[in-house]
Amino acid sequence: MSQRLIAVCIAAPLVLILGGIAASVPLPYASYSPGPTFNVLGKDGDNAEVIQVYGHKAYYDKGQIRFTTVVASANGDKLSLGEALSRWVDPDKAVVPYDVVHPKDQSAAQEKAEGAVQMTTSQDVAKAVALNELGYDVPEAIQVALVVDKGAAEGKLLLRDIIKEVDGEPVTSSEQVVKAVRKHDDGSLVELRIVRDKRELTVRIKPKIEDGQPKIGVSLGVGYEFPFQINLRVDPTVGGPSAGLMFSLAIYDTLTPGSLTGGATVAGTGELAPDGQVGPIGGIQQKIAGAQAAGAKLFFVPKDNCSDVQGLDPDLRLVKATTMTEARKALETWVGDHDAPLPHC
Repeated sequence: MSQRLIAVCIAAPLVLILGGIAASVPLPYASYSPGPTFNVLGKDGDNAEVIQVYGHKAYYDKGQIRFTTVVASANGDKLSLGEALSRWVDPDKAVVPYDVVHPKDQSAAQEKAEGAVQMTTSQDVAKAVALNELGYDVPEAIQVALVVDKGAAEGKLLLRDIIKEVDGEPVTSSEQVVKAVRKHDDGSLVELRIVRDKRELTVRIKPKIEDGQPKIGVSLGVGYEFPFQINLRVDPTVGGPSAGLMFSLAIYDTLTPGSLTGGATVAGTGELAPDGQVGPIGGIQQKIAGAQAAGAKLFFVPKDNCSDVQGLDPDLRLVKATTMTEARKALETWVGDHDAPLPHC
């Protein structure tokens, strides 16, 4: 046997072993895949309307307005080279920097809590924007966006409680509430004046000392004092802010006669600001794939995501969304004529 052949026989297994090791070494990447879509105009698993209205007439129809989701690889689960390559060649999946999906120093529990706060806030902003579209004045307020499990406020404060005063002093920002609570480092009771279901209540909470600071165990967010009650029965496992536009369109549809979709299935995405502006989101291509699989005929793309959809040719119409008002008008135009010119990327 020649020396060259001997060298090949020795080197080949080593190359295979090293290749196998390289393919399995975690890389600083995560992935997005198409997630389920949810019809906000439909019913939930208990056969109850997703949008429930009290104090105002509701109009339900057979159209569908679907918000879309993505499934991200788990916190702490970095892709191997082999996994990254297999997802990279799949047109419905995306490989993205790990820190984009899972920010540094944020645990899975913290991600879940933040997603829950974002979902609560997005729903309430969507309600306010839809009501503004209908001519209502909806004052902003500070509200409870999350009650921490086993925190000091558990059993005392509820999701969407509006905080009006702390220790007898009016508050108009989350920072004011935090500053007032921090004065209770001696463990004395924090007195909160709140509004719950249009009733004013006084709640007293003994804070817990965490990380050297007194805390009452809530996350606060922007809330509103609504003229009547609107509830959204959304799967509690779904978090994040990106369904805001679709929530708002669906609420507007439910509060007005007729069908905003003309009975068709439409979908989209976009974080909604209190002034009605539609902000960008992640995983746009995966959301479009999910919407197409759900049978949507039209998909709203946030203006700042337009560069992410260049070159795509899905079997549905992509419409640029800049504001909720423009999206609503585009949808009404499309219902009248599916071939009508619409804002596009």
